Amino acid sequence: MRAWALLFLPGLAACQAEPEPASPFAPRSTAAAPHCAERAFEGTRFTICRFDARTQRLELAVAGRQGPLRSFAALEAHLGTRAADLVFAMNAGMYDEEGRPIGLYVEDGEERRPLNLRSGPGNFHLRPNGVFAVDAEGRVSVTRSDRFRTRVPNPRVATQSGPMLVIDGRLHPEFDANGQSQLVRNGVGVSDPNTAWFAISEEGVSFGRFARLFRDELGCRNALFLDGSVSSLWDPGAGRQDAYSALGPMILVFRR
Repeated sequence: MRAWALLFLPGLAACQAEPEPASPFAPRSTAAAPHCAERAFEGTRFTICRFDARTQRLELAVAGRQGPLRSFAALEAHLGTRAADLVFAMNAGMYDEEGRPIGLYVEDGEERRPLNLRSGPGNFHLRPNGVFAVDAEGRVSVTRSDRFRTRVPNPRVATQSGPMLVIDGRLHPEFDANGQSQLVRNGVGVSDPNTAWFAISEEGVSFGRFARLFRDELGCRNALFLDGSVSSLWDPGAGRQDAYSALGPMILVFRR
């Protein structure tokens, strides 16, 4: 396994679409959000992208006809004319030296890698880890891996990574408030069945601060770390295509 891995738009909405008045996860705004925008949190810059299942379609990709894609440039060539409908893409979880997912990977309803509940070293095995998924009805979720099979029995797409950042509104118990490990990181949080939020840091960030971004700033009760150091974003609207050339699975969001 490999090692760890602007525009400011103030109208970017927080994760919860319609929070209860007493909820500690209430967003700071209910305005409609752009797809990707920069936001500062606790002195760190992040770019945050919104997925809306009502108007967009989310897919996963890891390989094309010639084998593993490994970069956004290769993905763009693989997509051909479909690239014109891409809203954004982001790396989607941990993988081995050949770019193959090391945990659950479901693409277009086909399970290509099984759920991984084994113990081991590294971030992926820092329990609990989790799964980001879109089910056959189009509902999005972030779920602890050990609960996934019962809670999401019929995923259309799913990618497993770890550790969980936020678990039912609580930060992962192993995180320091602001630990010494400061890396570029990306992750995903889910608020309601239609909405997922993807975040990538624009500079080094600790796990603790990254988790608080999802819980306290974005209002997500469940969020999942996708990777660090290799974290990459393709945002056509901003003219951004990160050039890292050893990616594994990738999340693609298209206009419907």
